[in-house]
Amino acid sequence: MYLTDFTPSSEYEIQSFGRLKISEFKKLSKKIYKLCGIQLPDIKLSMVEGRLRKRVKTLGLNSFGDYMNYLFSSPGMEQELIPLIDAVTTNKTDFFRESIHFDFLLNTVLSELETPAFGTFSAWSAGCSTGEEAYTLAIVLNEYFENKKNINFTIYASDISTDVLKKAIDGIYSFETVEVIPMDLKKKYFLKSKDPEKHVARIRPELRQQVIFSRINFMEPEYEIPENLDVVFCRNVLIYFDKETQAKVLYKICNKIKKGGFLFIGHSETIQGMDLPLKRAAATIYRRV
Repeated sequence: MYLTDFTPSSEYEIQSFGRLKISEFKKLSKKIYKLCGIQLPDIKLSMVEGRLRKRVKTLGLNSFGDYMNYLFSSPGMEQELIPLIDAVTTNKTDFFRESIHFDFLLNTVLSELETPAFGTFSAWSAGCSTGEEAYTLAIVLNEYFENKKNINFTIYASDISTDVLKKAIDGIYSFETVEVIPMDLKKKYFLKSKDPEKHVARIRPELRQQVIFSRINFMEPEYEIPENLDVVFCRNVLIYFDKETQAKVLYKICNKIKKGGFLFIGHSETIQGMDLPLKRAAATIYRRV
């Protein structure tokens, strides 16, 4: 999950809605931190202003002041919190991103976890964004288990943003997005649009059925994900939390991983200094103990 820089809006919109005051931004930041643990430093003011300008316009309001009044009213608290989170978070990911993780999954994790009684492999893409990571997992696992009898897999995928979850469930991606995928896998797991003017491809339905998507806020006391997972990918999500929140989130994630299962985090993330039931298996890869 990423917070990206803001591309300035037109001068007309700035004049129409005014500017987001620093006091309003700080109040919003405090609310967003409480809702989902995401920190918004002052340098993100312009980004948040640009994103929320769309919400002001959509709601038919006249200013950021009007939006703040609505947001912190009873109906606003009930109806606007999810759109607010969707507005200020932008999710970016890629197929086979940080490919060394998928190499480790294939060459080490699967061979270690598989036993004669092995029946179901389960993985969780935590912070799945628009679904590329979850579908990459599905492709890798399907390739591995395809010719193995009595073995199947399930992938759970979650994100806090309802907007990106809709895109993930649809499983439709531009040709540019799927360009990194080897041609043999594209032919096997994707369908081109029948409309030649649309340069998009869609994940085949049989692979989409292997992934169960749901909305999960890491600030929730419990995550609606089954326990005894073999693998969890939680990459490039923790960087938006402070250290205390990171530790709390990871502890709850660890409770979902079976003993001997694996956790993958992003290459810019660390668990150093945290009291967690994890042992380092490789760079940014940990095993539940």
